[in-house]
Amino acid sequence: MNKFSVMIIGILGTLIFIITGCKTVPVKPPTATPTLKPAKTAELSPVDKFLKKTSPVLDDAEGSLNPYVLKIVDAYPVDGSYPYRWEKNEYDIYNGVTQDLVYQEQTVAKAHPNGSRCSNCCGLTFEVFFRAMQLRNKAKGIDINDFNGMTYDDLYNFMLIWFVVGSGDSPQKAIEYYGLGQPITDWKQAKPGDFGDFSRNNGTGHSIIFIRWLYNPDGKIIGLDYFSSQKKGVGFQTELFSDSGGKVIRESLRLARVGRIEQYKPFDRTLIPDRKNPASTPDMPK
Repeated sequence: MNKFSVMIIGILGTLIFIITGCKTVPVKPPTATPTLKPAKTAELSPVDKFLKKTSPVLDDAEGSLNPYVLKIVDAYPVDGSYPYRWEKNEYDIYNGVTQDLVYQEQTVAKAHPNGSRCSNCCGLTFEVFFRAMQLRNKAKGIDINDFNGMTYDDLYNFMLIWFVVGSGDSPQKAIEYYGLGQPITDWKQAKPGDFGDFSRNNGTGHSIIFIRWLYNPDGKIIGLDYFSSQKKGVGFQTELFSDSGGKVIRESLRLARVGRIEQYKPFDRTLIPDRKNPASTPDMPK
């Protein structure tokens, strides 16, 4: 058995995805080593077919990834044909994505072998990020396997942080750690295609792609619309904050945006939590 297979079995096995969101528990470091082979070529998925025939993406004034994110979002059927799935002890065969994601000729995340295109929230939002990055790179004439100089190991660790394997982890932190963009702290600056996650007051959580805010008559933000994978499958959802009749804890919402390629920043691996090997993770500010 090779290195990364053991890593997935040892680490992703500890990712606990619940029907309405994602929960995690502490992980132990993997114990072995070698290399995953790329996924086999398969028939084009509905998403691939949509993207193959769709019009080119127009950049926004900011040069952000958001227009590409929204193009990928538009490609997913929202009729229930892309179902939600989480079952215990499937981590060795399934990482919450609808199709295998291959980076630098190695599979970073595996689709369920039943071929149903099922997903869970963390897997789907990571998949949208991954596909949007490759779509933009291709449009710009950049190697689709070059995310700010990230190696396969970097992207795998990025994914684990996105999946909230460790304390303080989030899509926001993954984007920030690897120099791809910035947190959105002023909610007035949020725009469709930003990535995020939140917790609810019932102990659950969710990984999302932000679409829009909901306001009350006084102009207060009381909730949000988002895109993700949930009980009814891939699609759009509306939720309110707990102080406005819903369950989402306002203070828990963390948003981030992947910026212009030319504004990527260098990253220092020694300062990034190593979720493949928690014992070597430096103390990080909370």
